[in-house]
Amino acid sequence: MKLGIFAVGRLKSGPEKELVARYLDRLKKTGRAQGIDFSKVTEIAESRAGNAETRKREEASALENTLSPETVLILLDEHGKSMDSVAFSGAIEKYRDQGKREIIFAIGGADGLDPALRTRADLTVNFGAMTWPHQIVRILLAEQLYRAVTLMAGHPYHRV
Repeated sequence: MKLGIFAVGRLKSGPEKELVARYLDRLKKTGRAQGIDFSKVTEIAESRAGNAETRKREEASALENTLSPETVLILLDEHGKSMDSVAFSGAIEKYRDQGKREIIFAIGGADGLDPALRTRADLTVNFGAMTWPHQIVRILLAEQLYRAVTLMAGHPYHRV
């Protein structure tokens, strides 16, 4: 199964980008044995529309254009379900075991995600009640994806 990240906004060179790359590299290496292939990060520029609702709609449209009907869409959104790392890993494992071919994790822009995406999403997850900058969300997601495959592998990286 392929995993991918769709993000509104681009990571610039620097420590955040390096940390994301480190976790995604670990994910690629560890995931193969678990039937997980990290395939891509799709970044789009933030919409320049004059109001938040239009920006979110335009960004959602760009996301929808990258998805096949069979793609599992997981939104990262403050209104999503709070999960611990074991449950997050279990959700990914469940989709893999159901024969799903691709999961895309979507990170919205400064205005968040268009509410209409929730009807398309298979799962909406939050990383806590606080608001996080885009760069930190990308780091958190990359680390949690790596942690998820280590849990699937029974690797000692995750400690309880």
